[in-house]
Amino acid sequence: MDNTEEDLIRPIFKNGGYQNPFDTYEDTLGQGPLMLKLTRSEDHSNIPNQRELDKTLPVETPDFQKLKNPPESDIQIMWIGHASVLVQMDGLTILADPMFSDRCFPVQFLGPKRYRPPPCKIKDLPHLDAIIISHNHYDHLDPGSVKSLNSKYDDKITWFVASGTKEWMINAGCKNVVELSWWEEAEFPGRPDFKFASVPCQHRCERTLWDSMKALWCSWIVKGPRHSFYFAGDTGYCSGFKQIGRKYGPIDFAAIPIGAYYPSLFMRSMHVDPEEAVKVYEDVKARYALGIHWGTFKLTQEFYLEPPVKLGEELDKKKIDREKFFTLRHGQVHTIGQHIPS
Repeated sequence: MDNTEEDLIRPIFKNGGYQNPFDTYEDTLGQGPLMLKLTRSEDHSNIPNQRELDKTLPVETPDFQKLKNPPESDIQIMWIGHASVLVQMDGLTILADPMFSDRCFPVQFLGPKRYRPPPCKIKDLPHLDAIIISHNHYDHLDPGSVKSLNSKYDDKITWFVASGTKEWMINAGCKNVVELSWWEEAEFPGRPDFKFASVPCQHRCERTLWDSMKALWCSWIVKGPRHSFYFAGDTGYCSGFKQIGRKYGPIDFAAIPIGAYYPSLFMRSMHVDPEEAVKVYEDVKARYALGIHWGTFKLTQEFYLEPPVKLGEELDKKKIDREKFFTLRHGQVHTIGQHIPS
């Protein structure tokens, strides 16, 4: 049964800022003892040199012919790296959380640096229709990538963002920006058979020391005439996912984060681990899912190859086919659709 409007969980806006409405959220950034534990926790990431990375995490040159000629009846996807994923379905090409820069930081000489390069440049991307942004952290909303996308596509794309982010996008030169709060929906311009919906997740927003929680975070549902796509963005595990599944499920394809979770005492409010990612997959009633938010930037301290391994183990425990919730190589173009009911 669908949720009634009264039952749907809403963000809290208080004293000029947003708050998580979930009892699973804890503001670990504001707790000194936890921050101290983070600095003292053992780093298991063990990211090797580039020669070894080329073997263990190869970056594939995208099949541009496939991207230029997507299948009419299937869903075609490409993992660009981190949370960036390209989705082509029902005649629309959608890019989520584009991140093509070397560092996710306000300046490009400091901050977390890529250890795996993007598989292509923005100039190499195919025609784009829509870009969805989950929140304003620099690894998901990158100024350099936004500038390059505007330079290539100008007003030919529509940006979908959560409440509080539109002004930043306009100031960055974006022409068509649609801003939505949780559970709000908008049609894609010129395609009334396509609906974009902002839906809940558990996270936080800030780009400076002075704008904490001034903008909202979200995940996204995209419903086309035949297929549907869920983009989880960046999130801790919360009760919102079951509501998403009840309102919009079953969902044909989902992109769900599986990395950046250790030490869990500090990260669990903001990032799911592979076990929780499988819960999200089940809650939103996804048929297929791609594991994202790993293998690109060193943001936390789990072993760099651990997320897909733990994902596979969790799927095996629950007797879920590993082909249903999978990972891809950077740049790999993959087609889903043979077994998706139309």
